Amino acid sequence: MRLSLETREVGHVIIVRCKGRIVAGSECDSLRSHVTWLLRDRRAIVLHLGEVEFIDSCGLGTIVRSLTRTRKAHGDLKLCKVPEIVRKVLAMSHLADVFDTHESEEGAVRAFYGKYLKLEAPELSGRSILCLEPNPDVLSFLRAMLRSAGYDVQTTAHLKDALLLSRITKFDAIVRGPDSDANADVAFQSACVSVPVIKLSRDFSLLDAGEAGAGVLQQIKSRLNTQSA
Repeated sequence: MRLSLETREVGHVIIVRCKGRIVAGSECDSLRSHVTWLLRDRRAIVLHLGEVEFIDSCGLGTIVRSLTRTRKAHGDLKLCKVPEIVRKVLAMSHLADVFDTHESEEGAVRAFYGKYLKLEAPELSGRSILCLEPNPDVLSFLRAMLRSAGYDVQTTAHLKDALLLSRITKFDAIVRGPDSDANADVAFQSACVSVPVIKLSRDFSLLDAGEAGAGVLQQIKSRLNTQSA
């Protein structure tokens, strides 16, 4: 099976789910190029290897080079859900201790938050905001706008990932779009019961960007001021 890469954002961390074979040729080129592309503005990367069927010497070398490149960029690359076939390759090649490996995505994300929370330079002194929105364009707009306003912004498109983040870090406010998973939403609301939530209207993406953005900023300011009072 050819290698496919599924990428998603979990706060300050990027998870890359690898599926198929990591072998010489286009597969190695694809993984190497993808990590290089992520390093444009990211420093915390997790490779989920749970669905990797085979890895050759070139494939392992590509992962080692990706780790080296990430650390040279003052970041780190961790592995999670490493299958037995890859564990054996790492052990036989004496590379098992080179990588920081974890049993789950949450374990890998938690490790970043424990040691490398400041990876996403520049450091912001503003209050911490979580944005949960399935539309990637709206999410990018919110991220850029709130960072420009001085907030420390973390984003994700998935409710379950927002729940994961709520277990390992604290937020001063949450901006969220339409609900997606009722069961996960109950758990998320319970975890964030004391955090002010600003819900976007279902037509938010269609509104005038300036007015819509100003409205969100005003709501955040108002809710945070009320919370501090």
